Amino acid sequence: MARKPGKVETYKRVRVLFPDHLGLARGKYLPTANRATHANHCIGIFALTLDRTMVPAPGAKMLEGLPDCTATFSLDEVRRGWEADTGVVVADLETDGKPLAISPRHTLRRAIADWQALGYRVNIGIELEAYIMQPDGNGGWKPWDTPGAYVYGTGTAVDPVGLFEEIMRTAEQCGLPVESINSEYDTPQWELTLVFGEALQAVDNIFLFKVMAREVAARHGLLLTYLGRPYTDRSGSGMHVNVSLVDKKGKNVFADAAAKDGLSQLAHRCIGGLIAHHEGLSALCAPTVNAYKRLRAGQLAGYWANWGYDHRGATLRVPRERGQATRLEHRMPDGAASPYLASAAVLQAARLGVVNRLQSPAPEQQDCLEHQSTQRHVPDDLGCALQAFEADTELFEAVGHEMSALFVAIKQVEWQKFRTAVTDWELNYYLPFL
Repeated sequence: MARKPGKVETYKRVRVLFPDHLGLARGKYLPTANRATHANHCIGIFALTLDRTMVPAPGAKMLEGLPDCTATFSLDEVRRGWEADTGVVVADLETDGKPLAISPRHTLRRAIADWQALGYRVNIGIELEAYIMQPDGNGGWKPWDTPGAYVYGTGTAVDPVGLFEEIMRTAEQCGLPVESINSEYDTPQWELTLVFGEALQAVDNIFLFKVMAREVAARHGLLLTYLGRPYTDRSGSGMHVNVSLVDKKGKNVFADAAAKDGLSQLAHRCIGGLIAHHEGLSALCAPTVNAYKRLRAGQLAGYWANWGYDHRGATLRVPRERGQATRLEHRMPDGAASPYLASAAVLQAARLGVVNRLQSPAPEQQDCLEHQSTQRHVPDDLGCALQAFEADTELFEAVGHEMSALFVAIKQVEWQKFRTAVTDWELNYYLPFL
């Protein structure tokens, strides 16, 4: 489904947004009367961690005077936003008239272009999962009170205030094409799926949708979180990246009706690449300390280096649809990952399988709850994941050296902060006795 651009003159302001290295939506409001098509921002935002610690990461120019980069956009791309009298647009970042190498949107554009150079157009579909929280009365958050909720639920039992009705209505108004919304396995967890489509547009849509959904929830005094595993007693939240490729005639090249399993050799080479780069992918697909509490054996969440036919215990699931609907579903990323960086990493790992003529291993036949066909799995924590990404030099360079180097530098600081922090768990567990 195509987006629905609006005439910029119908809005009083444009909210210009772009994705940063942390998955945040940064930007500015610009009055439409100015007819501006760009806005300057300090490139030093790419030196920041989530707690605003500034890191001299490569490319962020912290020690080079913190100059500007420029967010550029076309007025024709402005669409209706979810705030009154406000349009919204996703901008590209440039410096000295060239794409900013440490921009996640540029990183995805690069992955798409690399596939185009091989003669293929990329389609992507994103499935999000998220929990809803309500204030706990003590300045924190607790699970949203939905005692009658159940998996694949709809209506008031799972959504007592009509939150997701409002999110769906707002998405339609903004041209963000929802495929489906329903409650997930645990409570109060939801699955939010947007329509499959051209890669950059699909990821732009999910980027805007994530911001919109959180802001609609906030109007109700609720917190919608994409964190990988906010509760120890409940399942984690993923961000599944579905990929297909089409040729110049629009044919899905993952499909081969003559093959026993309906998959082309190209599809199997992509599977081979994704399995080969499984460990290296984890840093960009699971970029937080918390993510590795979701990625555990038996969690059906992209832990093992395996693939399977319609197998939710495998990291790479091949849904049963064939023909034009043939696709690969990568289940490792969680909702806290940047959709741009996670999608780019998945696309590049798959492409490396093609250019290196890799073969897919045998499909997973075991349950992946107690038994699986491999002992390879994601690294144990974020620190190990960053090491695995750096060690996978082929993937590191394919994603883009500048982007990869900046990301690792920022995340290494995040990991060290966690390692040296004294947690409430430690104090609660030890202080009564020691």
